[in-house]
Amino acid sequence: MSENGHKVIEIPSTLTVRDLAERIEASPIDVIKQLMANGVMANINQQIDFDTAAIVIEEFGFEARPLAPPEAETVEDEATAPHWRRMIGDEAPASLERRPPVVTILGHVDHGKTTLLDAIREANVAAGEAGGITQHIAAYQVTHNGRPITFLDTPGHAAFTAMRARGAQGADLAVLVVAADDGVMPQTREALAHAKAARVPVVVALNKIDRPNANPDRVKNQLSEIGLEPDEWEGDTMIVPVSAKMRQGIDDLLEAILLVADSVEIQANPHGKVLGTVIESELDRSKGVVATLLVQNGTLRVGDVVVAGVASGRIRAMFDYQGKPTEEATPSMPVSVMGLSDVPVSGELFTVVDTEREAKAIAGQRRLEEQESHAKPRVVKSLEQIFEAIQAGEVHELRLVLKADVQGSLEPIVNSLKELSAGDIRVNILHSGTGNITENDVLLAAASEAIVIGFNVTPDQAARRVAESEGVDIRVYEVIYRLTEDVEKALKGMLEPETHRVVLGQAQVRAVFRIPKVGNIAGCIVTQGELRRNARVSVLRGQESVFEGNIASLKHEKEDEREIREGFECGVGIKGFDSFQEGDILECYTEEKVAA
Repeated sequence: MSENGHKVIEIPSTLTVRDLAERIEASPIDVIKQLMANGVMANINQQIDFDTAAIVIEEFGFEARPLAPPEAETVEDEATAPHWRRMIGDEAPASLERRPPVVTILGHVDHGKTTLLDAIREANVAAGEAGGITQHIAAYQVTHNGRPITFLDTPGHAAFTAMRARGAQGADLAVLVVAADDGVMPQTREALAHAKAARVPVVVALNKIDRPNANPDRVKNQLSEIGLEPDEWEGDTMIVPVSAKMRQGIDDLLEAILLVADSVEIQANPHGKVLGTVIESELDRSKGVVATLLVQNGTLRVGDVVVAGVASGRIRAMFDYQGKPTEEATPSMPVSVMGLSDVPVSGELFTVVDTEREAKAIAGQRRLEEQESHAKPRVVKSLEQIFEAIQAGEVHELRLVLKADVQGSLEPIVNSLKELSAGDIRVNILHSGTGNITENDVLLAAASEAIVIGFNVTPDQAARRVAESEGVDIRVYEVIYRLTEDVEKALKGMLEPETHRVVLGQAQVRAVFRIPKVGNIAGCIVTQGELRRNARVSVLRGQESVFEGNIASLKHEKEDEREIREGFECGVGIKGFDSFQEGDILECYTEEKVAA
């Protein structure tokens, strides 16, 4: 306790919004709202400095104090420690060994990130690496001069804000791709900001130097203006001319990556505590949950019990980036694994624990904390309620978070929406970007009472979960004029009542049973929420819905049940449908009409 009776919270010089929320045991939404009240726009993974965090901590009734660096680490503190050191924490310096650098490629959407990744991969295979790329996972390794380098694969068309932030924070080094004919663009600056926030060194790949209108000197001037002074101008940034299309300069770039990596001495303890980051994950209809993990300390082995957020399980099988089975993964090695009970959220940290019971207890506690953090009722206005709020004088603007499939779609939508502003009522686009709707988009909308609008995109699983718990309205459109028409109607109070789908739960089909005179019954396990008899159900196969109907029968151990909760097995019959396949997902839902 401090002198004024407030509890003292020790925090480092920088930390993420998520970390801050955990330290003061508050909801990330409430922390984001407090930051916004103080003029700081931040998402859940964004780094904030000590002074900003101290203001928020004080608002929650605590007192902030700088975290004292450990005595053994007097040469570097939290502000100057490299990414890998902050990641592995208290590993003894004597136990550390050099590990391969983990690299992410950032930059403007059209400057050739994907082409460069392909060029690096192809050059490595051509150099004599055994086998080809037989299985695409979100990270891979190449070898240069006998030394491996790990690349996080973040393709250009999917490089929306949250994914760039995740990539930079999961890497030791960032390659910033800048086109020699186009120069520094707004997305280039944004990518650099994420790399700086994660405090990782930057190597610039000056791409498209084969173009006749390439102007390297002009681009180097632009780079120096944003703080990337070329090393040939006595600066500290290596700028490597490359042509991803012509496969030129790739070896020079790899050499530069290793030089920069050596300067920050990237290390880990292969015999220490196993931890790392979830790069991506999915539910495969034949394999179950498949997650791509990047090991950042220790050695991960088949048979280990892993906890990643609210997901846990024993690793049944492990494959390297080429799809080849492997028994263990050392630091900086990306692997896809099978055996987790749930699909973990991308960017989540994973650790290894001793037993499955311990793993389930940790995951269960985290799930409970997650539910409790969202238990407080909050007023979030849907698009249909906007006009009523405007008429009552409560709101003078319609706040939107806008996501579109490509930049070419985004610009006309933004222009059309801004034209709808009239008089005292205006459309305020808090954030716009390309790519699917993510957890960060929904968190921003929840904190600012905004609506999330998507054009030719879908919300990912984490976004759906947060939207449901926070009451955020997500609207997805395929025709631009319908999107703008709905917003205009909301501003004028003309919207018709809309049917909302409320997802109750999901189950995975594990087996199909033939019942005489009845048909096929799906043997399932409820993986999320609950199933209810007489509720609506959607049969999902891969990314598609193959049937929509009603649950006709619901049994547990031959007994009829009104509902089956998460973790229990059941038999499900659907009215008018019996073409079940193993791996199908049954999504149970109800429909509610919301009046304008």
